[in-house]
Amino acid sequence: MENKNKFGIEYTKIGDFYLPNIALPKPRRIGAIGKYGRLRLKYLEEYHKPKVMIMRVNNELESHLLDIEDEGKARVEQLVKQMAKKENITEELKANNQMEWIGKMNCIRQCAEEIVLNELIYK
Repeated sequence: MENKNKFGIEYTKIGDFYLPNIALPKPRRIGAIGKYGRLRLKYLEEYHKPKVMIMRVNNELESHLLDIEDEGKARVEQLVKQMAKKENITEELKANNQMEWIGKMNCIRQCAEEIVLNELIYK
């Protein structure tokens, strides 16, 4: 049995109680939250707890974290390419001296990730 009050909220009677017919809106995006999304969530939960609660109530948190994840991955990839080009780290170096290439690329990747953490995660 369903009833409606003057505010337009529908209720269903279950036993002796009337419970509102409430459904959360569907999230705009669904997917697996990776490294950057988890780091953003951890940061928000530590330093912006009210913002996290509001985003959860509005069902926006998962979409936000997925956006951060995608943006973080793309930005790191872009920065690594730009920095490698600037430092003249080529496929020729990779073929001739793999250990030097790995060392330089690891350094560049760490620098790129640090930039992304400061630009996206900790803002």
